Amino acid sequence: MARTALVTGGSRGIGAAISIALRDAGYTVAATYAGNDEAAAAFTKETGIKTYKWNVGNYEECAAGIAKVEADVGPIDVLVNNAGITRDAPFHKMTPQQWHDVIDTNLTGVFNMTHPIWPGMRERKFGRVIIISSINGQKGQFAQVNYAASKAGDLGIVKSLAQEGARFGITANAICPGYIATDMVMAVPEKVRESIIAQIPAGRLGEPEEIARCVVFLASDDAGFINGSTISANGGQFFV
Repeated sequence: MARTALVTGGSRGIGAAISIALRDAGYTVAATYAGNDEAAAAFTKETGIKTYKWNVGNYEECAAGIAKVEADVGPIDVLVNNAGITRDAPFHKMTPQQWHDVIDTNLTGVFNMTHPIWPGMRERKFGRVIIISSINGQKGQFAQVNYAASKAGDLGIVKSLAQEGARFGITANAICPGYIATDMVMAVPEKVRESIIAQIPAGRLGEPEEIARCVVFLASDDAGFINGSTISANGGQFFV
């Protein structure tokens, strides 16, 4: 029987690549999105992957959305917490709203999504929780105190969940992408992209599909003894 995967922020960018890779690996995949109805509809039409709209920063919306997904496609075996936002500003200019927006989505959103799914994974004695963190959660970044804090917190969640879930056949791992050739990165001025690439020993941006392949591996039975770990996929830009 095919396993079921749920990917947050799964209709665009890295999330879309993850959804497609899991589908191609034989999973039944559902993807969430926050606001772009047109993009989500186009994604579903192109891929056949069902999309569901809710705000991961709201616990009640997550619980209701997850219940709807499970009614449609079955219990969730693999949860990929990919949804994330930025609200960049130097710390002395950062507003409380910018702080809360990012923390609510990138950090609290992981709790909101994982908490309703966790009991079923424990009961079924199998689960994969995969969090897409960031290189900037490992090393910090100028004007991203909120984002770096949220992504560093995600790594703490992974290490703790791994200890709680291991005896129930559940693994929790993180992937920390470096700079990936998503629409957001490709939209920055060419000179800025060149300055970013100059910091990457591989001499290029990563591809969304490269992150997706890491997810497919961590979701597989082959990765059953990998737990509480972080894969740094950054072209050699930063080592932990």
